[in-house]
Amino acid sequence: MAKVKEIATALEMFAPLPLQDGFDNAGLQIGLTEAEVTGVLLCLDVTEEVVDEAVASGANLIVSHHPLIFKPLKSITGRNSVERCIIKALANNIAIYSAHTNLDNAQGGVNYRIAEKIGLKNVRILLPKENSLLKIVTYVPDAQAQAVRDALFAAGCGSIGNYDKCSYNIDGTGTFRANDNCNPFCGNIGELHHEKEVRIETVLPAYLKNKAISALIKAHPYEEPAYDIFPILNEWGTVGSGVIGELPQESDELEFLNTIKEKFTVGSLRHTKLRGNKIKRVALCGGAGASFAAASLASGADIFITGEARYHDLFDNTDKMMYAIIGHYESEQYTTEILREIIENKFSGLTVKVATTNTNPLNYL
Repeated sequence: MAKVKEIATALEMFAPLPLQDGFDNAGLQIGLTEAEVTGVLLCLDVTEEVVDEAVASGANLIVSHHPLIFKPLKSITGRNSVERCIIKALANNIAIYSAHTNLDNAQGGVNYRIAEKIGLKNVRILLPKENSLLKIVTYVPDAQAQAVRDALFAAGCGSIGNYDKCSYNIDGTGTFRANDNCNPFCGNIGELHHEKEVRIETVLPAYLKNKAISALIKAHPYEEPAYDIFPILNEWGTVGSGVIGELPQESDELEFLNTIKEKFTVGSLRHTKLRGNKIKRVALCGGAGASFAAASLASGADIFITGEARYHDLFDNTDKMMYAIIGHYESEQYTTEILREIIENKFSGLTVKVATTNTNPLNYL
C-alpha cells in the first residue's frame, strides 16, 4: 500500500516544490508522511464538504490545487472554514497535500492543460523563470568521464528545452600533488602528477545543486574531485508563468469567445471590446493571472485569457489585445486531471477519485 510520502514524491517529481512562487505554501499541509493511503480524493479547493466527501468515500488523503493553509495560524479553534477543515481532517486521520504554483509553473502543468483544452499548438512558457539555473563543471579522467556524466544526468543535470543529457566536454591535462594524508586514485604521494582529463560542463536547476554535487562526488574516482558552480542568467524556458500558443486556424473573436465559454462551462464570460480582428495567437494564465497581461502583449498575443482581473487592469492596451476573464475556478477546473494522471500512473492499484463537491464560491444569476 502506498504511503503519503510516496505520493508526495510522485507529485513533486512532476512539479518540484522549489518551483512554487515565494508567496505560496504548496506541499503537505496536514498529516503524517508514513501513513498508508486507503484512497485519494482530488479537488481544487479544500472545504468542509470536501473533507466530508473524503470520509464518506474512505479516502484518507486529499490532494488539492489550492493550499488549505495559506497564511500563518496562531490558533486552531474552529472560528473559520480553514480551521474547521483542519480539525475535521485531523479527527478523521486525513492527510492533505496541495500542489499550487509549483504545478502552475511546471512544464505540462495547469496552464499547459488549459492550452490543451483550447487546442493550442506550439505551446511555450509565457514568462520563463529567471536566476534559477546553474552550471556545474568538473574534471575527470577520460576512462571515468561517462560514468560521471551519467551520474549528473541521473541527478537532474543536462536538460535544455526538449533535450536532455546535454553536456560540453573538453580534453585537457590536470596537475596535482598528493601529500602524506592522501590516498590518490592516480599518481604518487609527494610527486607532481599530470593526468589526461575531460572537462565536463552541464546545466542544472539551482534547487538540484546539492543532489548534483553528491552524485558527482559519489561517481568521481578522485577522493577530492575538483568542481565549480556558476550562476546562469539565462531564462529557464520550460518553467514559468503562463503559456502562449497558436490556434490551428484563425477564429473570429465572438466565435472564439463562445468556444471558451462552452469548453470551460463559464457562467458569465467577461471580455474587453471586440476589435474586429481574427484570433490566432493566444496567451493564458489560469487563476489570478492578470499581472501577465503585459508579457502577453509583448509576445504578440491577440487575446489573453485568465481567471481574474481587476477593473482598472482592463483599461490598458485593449486596442491592441483582447482580454477574456473566465473565472478563477473555471480556468483551473481541469487541474484534477493532471493530479489523477500523476498518481494513477505511479500507483495503479490505488483508488483515486475527483471530488463531486463543486467548490466554486461564485454562482451566476
